[in-house]
Amino acid sequence: MTMTDGTTTKHPGAGSGMVWIIGTPALLVFLWSTGFVGAKWGLPYAEPFTFVAIRFALAAAILVAFALAVRAPWPKTWAEAGHTAVVGLLLHGTYLTGVFCSIAWGAPAWITALLTGIHPLLTALLAGPYLKERVSPRQWIGFVLGFLGVALVVWRGESLLAAPPESLLACAVGLLALSTGSLYQKRHGGSTDLRTSQAIQQLAALALVTPCAFLFETRVVHWTGEFIGALAWLTLILSIGMFTLLYALMRRGAASKIASLFFLVPPVVAMEAYFLFGERMDLRQAAGMALAAVGVAIVTRVRR
Repeated sequence: MTMTDGTTTKHPGAGSGMVWIIGTPALLVFLWSTGFVGAKWGLPYAEPFTFVAIRFALAAAILVAFALAVRAPWPKTWAEAGHTAVVGLLLHGTYLTGVFCSIAWGAPAWITALLTGIHPLLTALLAGPYLKERVSPRQWIGFVLGFLGVALVVWRGESLLAAPPESLLACAVGLLALSTGSLYQKRHGGSTDLRTSQAIQQLAALALVTPCAFLFETRVVHWTGEFIGALAWLTLILSIGMFTLLYALMRRGAASKIASLFFLVPPVVAMEAYFLFGERMDLRQAAGMALAAVGVAIVTRVRR
């Protein structure tokens, strides 16, 4: 704002707006990347369906109790509740369970990261016919650069066929659920209360995976410190906090632009693996990180 004496002052909301625009996507990328680390730490102590069933049960209990305590509004119609449940079945029950099963069944981490990195491209392809979102040629260039960057970061010189077929299938199903669930949430979840809608989503996911745990697994859990720590992080910080950030961002921006942030997840995972597990990082990966960042910048840049 320009004053009468020629000086300028900042708009009162400008600072908080910049924090939201820059800080929230960065926090989402960081939190999403820790999900792979949490799975790596926790899966040695519980089978995948059992692990995610416990996670969903805890998250549902916390969210239901919180929603009741603050008297948050629940869906007014069965149709609204049904849409919310579908999102839970896709994003939580199918995507998260698919990733956990893929890792538990022998897929190398680089394959899981690579297939998950396809999510922005798939979302952009589906956003046009489903949400009527237009992706410009400039943005398509950004999507391609982002995916190439992800491939450079995660590829280990091995063939995709080296992984067990069931692990690849689980990852592919999870990828499809992530993209379709994100688009479904963008179209049908814009008016629901985030507190009660997430409680319904966790309950729907729990209803999906619990029978699988009883049918296909022993349900034996080794309650070690590592497992409890991983479970607490995945439940409190990711299932509740991270998905709240994701839904808030989706309400403010185009689905294809939000999805492009996922190009940055594999590079951040590679950095975390370098510091936490001593995994090697070379110039090829560094170049891939830079390329992925350029791709995201091209997709999300707003023309004045």
